[in-house]
Amino acid sequence: MRVHIGRQVQSPIRTMAELGEAGEAELQRLVAAEQQKAQFTAQVHHFMELCWDKCVDKPGNRLDSRTENCLSSCVDRFIDTTLAITSRFAQIVQKGGQ
Repeated sequence: MRVHIGRQVQSPIRTMAELGEAGEAELQRLVAAEQQKAQFTAQVHHFMELCWDKCVDKPGNRLDSRTENCLSSCVDRFIDTTLAITSRFAQIVQKGGQ
């Protein structure tokens, strides 16, 4: 237990009113970025499960060539799709900003 005699300890956590508009906007930006990271991580985990279920019949000490090729193709499709979607979103955002 901490005892503080004679002075208050200020919390580094501020209320939304103390942050002001600029601070609130920054906080919202940080929260949105963290949400995007969490969503991306969830998508990667989901994709890994799909590739695993599709390609791996029975786990062992090593991957056979068929399994390795299947996983590689699965990952390549994921990367290609992600790049295409990212490019399309960038186009939409760019058109919306004009």
